Amino acid sequence: MSKSERMTPVDTTWLRMERPTNLMVIIGVLVLEGPVNIGRLQTIIAKRILAIPRFRQRMETRTTGVWWVEDEHFDTARHIKRIRLPGAGDKAELEKFVGDLASTPLDPEHPRWQFHIVEDYEGGVAIVTRIHHAIGDGLAMISVLLSLTDGHVKAPRHKQRSTSDGEHGLWSDLIGPIVGTVEGGLRRSIEVLRSSLEAAASPSQTLRDGTGIAAELAYLLLMPNDSPTRFKGVLSGNKCIAWSDPIALPEVQVVSTTLGCSINDMLLAAAAGALNGYLVDKGDKTKGIEIRALVPVNLRPPGSERELGNCFGVVAVELPVGLKNPLARVREIHRRMQALRNSYEPPVTLGLIEALGYAPQMVQDTVFDLLLSRATAVMTNVPGPQMPLYLAGSEIKQVMFWVPQSGNIGMGVSILSFNGRVQFGLITDSALVPDPKSIVARFGPEFEQLLYYVLLHASNGALPEDTHGEPDKERPSTGRKKGAPHSL
Repeated sequence: MSKSERMTPVDTTWLRMERPTNLMVIIGVLVLEGPVNIGRLQTIIAKRILAIPRFRQRMETRTTGVWWVEDEHFDTARHIKRIRLPGAGDKAELEKFVGDLASTPLDPEHPRWQFHIVEDYEGGVAIVTRIHHAIGDGLAMISVLLSLTDGHVKAPRHKQRSTSDGEHGLWSDLIGPIVGTVEGGLRRSIEVLRSSLEAAASPSQTLRDGTGIAAELAYLLLMPNDSPTRFKGVLSGNKCIAWSDPIALPEVQVVSTTLGCSINDMLLAAAAGALNGYLVDKGDKTKGIEIRALVPVNLRPPGSERELGNCFGVVAVELPVGLKNPLARVREIHRRMQALRNSYEPPVTLGLIEALGYAPQMVQDTVFDLLLSRATAVMTNVPGPQMPLYLAGSEIKQVMFWVPQSGNIGMGVSILSFNGRVQFGLITDSALVPDPKSIVARFGPEFEQLLYYVLLHASNGALPEDTHGEPDKERPSTGRKKGAPHSL
C-alpha cells in the first residue's frame, strides 16, 4: 500500500472552499521566446515537476480528514498537454483559452494540476499552468515555476510539509507574545474559533475592550459591506481573463519615490483608477465608492519560502475608487496601507483559516460567507525575479498569474513584476464583467497620469496643490492595536 499523508488544516480549508462558481485553482501563463524545442520542453517540465512528490499525489477524503495519496494510475499525458490555438493564435485567443481553463475543474480522481503547452504563440510558446490552491499558495507556486527554469536561477528544493514541521510554531511565534502560547494545534485552533464566535456574540463589549486578536476578529466578522457596484452580484462560474502590456519597473520606482509612497501603494492606486474609469464609462456614479479588496500577506518564517502548502494571512483593504484625483487616491491608499501594515489582521486570519480546517464544513462555510460577502475583489502583488530566466534553452519573456476568488467574489486583480517590468492582470466572472480588457486597458494610462505629475514636479519643483480631492470618511475605529509588522 502506498504511503499517505494527512493534509494540514490550513490546506484543507482551501480545498473545501472550492465552489462551482469559484474554483480554487491558481492559473499562470509563461511566454517563451522562440524558437522552442517542444519535445525538450515537455521532457524538462515532466522531469522537474515530478521531482516534487506532491505532484504525484491525489487528494482523498476520509472520515478522518483529507489525505494525500499516491496516484496509482498516474499518467504524465493527463497532466501535460500540447495544443494549438485556432485562427491566428494571438493574445485575444490565448486570453479566451485561459479563461475557459479557469472555468473548468481539475479531475478530483488524480493529482490536481495541469500544464498546457500552447504551440506557435507569437513565434514561441505559451505555457498555461493550473495548480490547485490546496497544493500551495502563490509564493509556493512561484517557487514551483522557478524550479522548472535553468540558467541564472537554481532549482529550489521542495520539502513536504506535515503537522510536525513547524507550521503550528509559526502561529505561536506571531501571536504567542500577545495572547500567550497555547499547546497543541487543535487546542489553539479551538481557542481562536471560540474567540471569533464570542466576538460575534458580543461585539460591543469586544470593541470596548478592543485589544489584539478579539478586536481584529470582531472587525473582520462585523465590518460593514463595501459599496454596491456592478462588480458584485450572482456569479455564473464562467471566467474572463485579460492582462496589460508591461510597464518598466524603474519608471514605477521613480514615481513611487517622488510621491513618497511604496510601489504597492502606487500600483493599487492605478488599479483603483482603472476601476473608476470603467464604472464611469458604464454610466455608474462613483462619488464615495469604496471597494474592499482582500490582499494576501506572506507569513512564512525565514527559510521556508520554498515549501509547499499555504502560509499566508489576509488584510482587507478599502480602495477609494470614488476619488477622482489620482494624487489624492495615492495618498489616501498610502495612509490606509500604513495603518494596516502593523495590524494583527494577517496572523489572525491565518489562525482563523487553520481553525476552520478542524471545524465542520458547515461552520467554515458560514464564517467565510459572512467575511467574503463584505468584499468585492481579491488583489495580489507579487515581486518576481528581476533577472532573465530560461526554460528548455528559451528565454521567458512574460509571466502572469491569477489567484482564485472565494465565495461570491467575482474579481481577481494580479500585479506581478518580473525582469524589470510590471504587469497588471484581471480575472472576472462573465456575469458581472464580460469585458475585463476594458479595465486592463486603463491601467497604463492611470500610471501615465502619475508619471505626468512626477515630470511636472521635476520641471517646477512642486506637485499640483489641489491633490486632496473630496474628503474621505475615516475607517471606523475597532479598538485595534498594532502588532508585528508584515510586508504587503
